[in-house]
Amino acid sequence: MISFDVCQCGAPLQRNERPTPKPEGAQVLLKVLAAGVCHSDIHIWDGYYEMGAGKRMNLLDRGIKLPLTMGHENVGEVIATGPDVKDVKIGDRRLVFPWIGCGQCNVCKAGEGQLCTTGPKFLGVFANGGYSDHLLVPHERYLLDLAGLAPERAAPLACSGVTTYGALKKLGATLQREPLVVIGAGGLGFMCLALAKAMGSPSVIVVDIDAAKRDAAIKAGATAAVDGKAADAVAQLVKLTNGGAWNVIDLVGSSQTVKLGVDCLTKGGKLVVVGLFGGDITLSTPVIPLKAITIQGSYVGSLAELKELLDLVRQKGLPALPVATRPLTSADAALNDLRAGNVIGRLVLTP
Repeated sequence: MISFDVCQCGAPLQRNERPTPKPEGAQVLLKVLAAGVCHSDIHIWDGYYEMGAGKRMNLLDRGIKLPLTMGHENVGEVIATGPDVKDVKIGDRRLVFPWIGCGQCNVCKAGEGQLCTTGPKFLGVFANGGYSDHLLVPHERYLLDLAGLAPERAAPLACSGVTTYGALKKLGATLQREPLVVIGAGGLGFMCLALAKAMGSPSVIVVDIDAAKRDAAIKAGATAAVDGKAADAVAQLVKLTNGGAWNVIDLVGSSQTVKLGVDCLTKGGKLVVVGLFGGDITLSTPVIPLKAITIQGSYVGSLAELKELLDLVRQKGLPALPVATRPLTSADAALNDLRAGNVIGRLVLTP
């Protein structure tokens, strides 16, 4: 099998060949059909998250081991199964749930394996993922029926989709009655826009510093688009949300965007922070109780939420996310284009 691996943080990916694994037990071997390129891959490639004030979280100190085959948004065709596999068969095309936990800690037992506290086994992060022509999945329970969806369109559901779906669920009933502010018009932003509309949001206002992405968001159905660097960005958002936002999802997660999100909240409003760009914030603590605001983090989504998302897609159709495909051999170029901000929507590698 052929893969393109991180062998040194910050260095170009290396093409590697190794024996194609043979599945055992309930393992399933897939021929990779599509592998999404996610902004999280850039952080893994770099080897750190920015924590603000000059501090970094070193990912190699947190259990990531090199060489690593990245890629956590994967669709593949079943080509071999272990002897304990019962519910998938050769030739099936499946979406892969990558956020696999240890299965033993209290968080995993609560059905939130993506938040595993002791031994996460996330594909493309702590175990080899889909920047390859083959992918070994540890158990058939992590394979979801595509129901005829095109692989390159379905692959982003495993991260971009379930991440924004999980964040939107955290807004509760206000999602259906109040405008939603979405900060960031990258792949996550367009997915969030589409899913919010499918879930009944009456209005979605997109914030981005890139004019081309703001224009694309309007064409994709956003009610309005605001330049996040505008001096009056907060005032614009307060006006567009009729006095302040009940619902804000920050898909960037920088010092500036989190502050913008907090500043535009109305009393009782909620900011859900998803993005991992990095930074820190200073917040006057009396603001939290006086405005009764909620600041909540959201990290990807659970297996149950991905199943719910697929049910929603079957009812409402696939989100109209701009998707462009690249050959697996151009993985480096795809990552660099994403880092440079030259991608609208999602890039998907196709071996």
